[in-house]
Amino acid sequence: MNGYTKEQLQDNKKYLELLSQNFPNITSAVGEVVNLKAILNLPKGTEHFLTDIHGEHEAFNHVMQNASGAIKRKVHQEMGNTIAFEDLEELSTLIYYPEEKIDLISKERSQESLDNWYKLTIYRLVKVCRAAASKYTRSKVRKALPKDFAYIMEELLQEDEHRFNKKEYYQEIIESLVKFDRAQHFIVEISGVIKRLTIDHLHIIGDIYDRGAGPDEVMDTLMCHHSMDMQWGNHDILWMGAAAGNAACIANAVRIALRYANMDVLENGYGINLLPLASFANRIYSDDPCHKFRSKISENHAVSDQEGALMSKMHKAIAIIQFKLEERLIDNHPEYQMEKRQLLQTINFENGTITIEDVVYPLNDINFPTVDPSNPSLLTDEEKLVMDRLIYAFLHSEKLQKHIRFMYAKGSMYKVYNNNLLFHACVLLNDDGSFKEKEIDGKSYSGKKLMDKFDQMAREAYFGKTHADKNLTQTDFLWFLWCHEDSPLFGKDKMATFERYFIDDTTPHKECHAPFYLLIDDDEELAQKILIEFGVDPDQGHLINGHIPVKATSGESPIRAKGKQLVIDGGFARAYQKTTGIAGYTLTYNSYGLILISHDPFESVEKAISDGVDIKSSLMVVEKSTERKRVRDTDTGKELMSQVEDLEMLITAYRKGLIKEKQY
Repeated sequence: MNGYTKEQLQDNKKYLELLSQNFPNITSAVGEVVNLKAILNLPKGTEHFLTDIHGEHEAFNHVMQNASGAIKRKVHQEMGNTIAFEDLEELSTLIYYPEEKIDLISKERSQESLDNWYKLTIYRLVKVCRAAASKYTRSKVRKALPKDFAYIMEELLQEDEHRFNKKEYYQEIIESLVKFDRAQHFIVEISGVIKRLTIDHLHIIGDIYDRGAGPDEVMDTLMCHHSMDMQWGNHDILWMGAAAGNAACIANAVRIALRYANMDVLENGYGINLLPLASFANRIYSDDPCHKFRSKISENHAVSDQEGALMSKMHKAIAIIQFKLEERLIDNHPEYQMEKRQLLQTINFENGTITIEDVVYPLNDINFPTVDPSNPSLLTDEEKLVMDRLIYAFLHSEKLQKHIRFMYAKGSMYKVYNNNLLFHACVLLNDDGSFKEKEIDGKSYSGKKLMDKFDQMAREAYFGKTHADKNLTQTDFLWFLWCHEDSPLFGKDKMATFERYFIDDTTPHKECHAPFYLLIDDDEELAQKILIEFGVDPDQGHLINGHIPVKATSGESPIRAKGKQLVIDGGFARAYQKTTGIAGYTLTYNSYGLILISHDPFESVEKAISDGVDIKSSLMVVEKSTERKRVRDTDTGKELMSQVEDLEMLITAYRKGLIKEKQY
């Protein structure tokens, strides 16, 4: 125990008095010290890292259910020597989807056979759950247990079914669960406990939104998770801006939903009424086939020709509105220095060309019925009405606002966690690798301070206004983070949306990556420099990010900067899988080290339940710890050690008579 002087104790007396209310005597304080020191020697809990989900809720949900294969590995580890392979696979699937799997099995068996299956399955699940709980304190496990079965589960988990004195006691618990028709409910609940204990903490490293069909369902799942954090991606910040009422962000969000035929996200997910836009687009572009605006229809969508034609018109209508809004926003913010992105102003409407970077390109579409050549960024009265209704709908979508508030509560521009630096895209650098400086309100920021400033500004953009505000210009900063070359969430010199729609020549389509991407690949020293800037041990820490899909089929590696950087975007979104060749990476960090997992495309929940078709995954050990990491090696461990020091100081104060023990 530390030898505290009377002066130290006196200086901290007020705090120690408060602490003594929870630990009223030496015995209680010593008991807590013993407890905390014991916890420090437990194995570190498993962290699970995912990024760039992009609304692929089915694949995301399956990875959450199987913990990137960790549950199947645990099942095989605990039961592999005692039961057949088919039974191992069935048990794994049961843990993933207990209700659905039980429904399927109950249709195939007689009642007597089903009852026997229940008994055997509960026995096996308890054994797997006991293994999952083995590295946690009894108190932590107790908190993870469902209220309905907390006592029964605790008894089963703590007792050995082979112990002679309690063998019949153990068996009777399981018999009674089946007899009183609670077996199914128990299996569902204990499967949930196994999943919860297998992954201690979840990290989402950005881009939950856009492209896929169910970002709202992903958010619903995350809001129920017991322990998680997220780092914002540029697609997330776009929806944060839309929820704040920013017109340019709203137009972008609607355009992307139409581009990927995901109107259900808006209409059914968030209650956004698209009828005003549909009516406007159908009238204005009635004779325009809008070929370049055909939605990317996936195999999961059944869209008639008429619906597809209407979506194309809506797509073009909102895209033109978006370009106008963005040009006006740029006018309002000369400090953004984005005048070169005001492309409508460079169109020659007479000969159908556009000038970009002093090069003249022919346009593939010259039908702009709502664009005034003398004032291209001016919205027509009908366009204003469409946007007013969309803004109102986004601001008053209760579910969207709930999701975005959760994203602010759990999210940030970056996070340092257990000696790793987590961020979505990049850190702003100059071409020589130095930290890029940005002047904001007359003050210069770079590195960590710049990220912290951007974080504060992103929060102020949402919380610093009310829905009654007429002037929403402060929300423009969220649009800046969506697409500006100096946004650490974007990391490119431009977003060439206009060029991809209207110019067939692919030269101006190219979006150049920020210096971070050009410099970091083989530069271990640069990675260490960034880690030091954010207060991370450069020898032990890693940069973990996503944003740019790793082209695995082209030989790209997710492990860069000689192991100091891990890029874990492997193409969760179906739109990227042809490029990456896989269907996403996940990363786990347990007491033994870092493991990177690559996944094949997910077929369906139905296939997983009926045929046991799991996502095929490949493991790659990134870093193996020479000594097993304990809680004391984590951020939680540091907090616990600080608590131990405080308690030791309190014990000394009791013994020196500075603070009086409370009597019961």
